[in-house]
Amino acid sequence: MAPPSCSSSSSSNPNPKNGADFETFFEGWLVRQEHYLDELQSVLEKHGESKDDEYLKDLSARVFSHYQEYYEEKSRMSNHNVFLVFNPPWFTPFERSFLWIAGFNPDLAFKVAAVAASDMTAEQKQMIDHLKIEIRVGVKGLNNELARVQESVAARELMIVGGRAPVGDEMGEINSVLDELQTELLAVLSNADLLRTRTAERVAGILNPVQTVKFLAAATQMQLRVRTTGLQREARNRVKL
Repeated sequence: MAPPSCSSSSSSNPNPKNGADFETFFEGWLVRQEHYLDELQSVLEKHGESKDDEYLKDLSARVFSHYQEYYEEKSRMSNHNVFLVFNPPWFTPFERSFLWIAGFNPDLAFKVAAVAASDMTAEQKQMIDHLKIEIRVGVKGLNNELARVQESVAARELMIVGGRAPVGDEMGEINSVLDELQTELLAVLSNADLLRTRTAERVAGILNPVQTVKFLAAATQMQLRVRTTGLQREARNRVKL
C-alpha cells in the first residue's frame, strides 16, 4: 500500500530465486512492519493532534517507503515465477482468502480510511467518494482482463490436447502457452499493484497529516492482525492432526 514514487530500503534481496528467498525477506519485512506500527501508535497516543505536521509527514513517508520495498521485492519474485505469487506459500490460507490478484483489493483502503479517519470533513468525504468510483472502474477492468487471460489460455490448451495428457511436440506447445500466460499475468499483476499503491497514495493525499497516520496505523494493524490470526489457525490445525 505504497506510492510508486517512494524509495526502497537497501535490505531488499536483489534477485530472489524461489519462494523460500522471498519468504525470508517477508519475515524480516513483517518485523519492521511491527516496529512501524509501534511508532505510529506511539505518535497517536502520546502526541495526538499536537504533533508537528512535518514529523507526521516524514513518518508517513517512511511507512509508505516500507510498503514500496515489499512491492519491489514482490515484482522481482513475480518476474521469476508469477504463478507462485498468485498462490503465495508465504501467506497462510486465512491470509490468502483476502487476496485479490495477489494482493489487497484497493477498495479496502476506503473502508480503512472511513473508520480510521472518521473525522473527515464533508469535502474530504466527497473527494473520497469520487476517487472510489474511479478506482472501482479500474478494479472492474482488471477483473475482466484477468478473466480474458484465463479463458484464452484454457481455450488454447483445449485446442492443443483436447482434454487429454499432452504427447510429443504438444508439450512444447503447452510450454509456449504457459510462457504467454506468465507474460500476461505479469501485466495484470503489475497493473493491480500500481492501482493498489496509487489508491493508498491518493487517499493519503486527501487526508490531513494526523488522519494519514491514523489511516496507516489502522491498515498496518489490520494486516498484522490477519497474519496473526492465520498463524494461530494453522497452529490449531496442526494440534488437531
